[in-house]
Amino acid sequence: MKFVLDESVDAPIAFRLTKDGHRVICVWESSRSASDTQVLSLANKNRAILITADRDFGELVFRLEKAHYGVILIRLSGLPIKEKVEIMSRVIAEHGEKLSESFTVVKPGLIRIRVGS
Repeated sequence: MKFVLDESVDAPIAFRLTKDGHRVICVWESSRSASDTQVLSLANKNRAILITADRDFGELVFRLEKAHYGVILIRLSGLPIKEKVEIMSRVIAEHGEKLSESFTVVKPGLIRIRVGS
């Protein structure tokens, strides 16, 4: 799968997803300080699922009805980084293709996948 990781995502998550065999584009490497709209456009251009910890993407997708190939909103603050990495790897492995064109929220003990927008 292909992912664009927003600047709000911990770098070890990018390393793990790459190790898991996914194609990963990190905004902090390719488009530092890009606006949320630019980040969403980058993900769409690459037909990639956006991974972010920034709740503003919910507003872009639901209130402003911006097109997206899929968004995963990580709500795991306060957890150790190793645990965040394992959770994200497991979510992607277990839910794979359901994540495309869905808005997914990942919280400790909860994964909510909303198909469409």
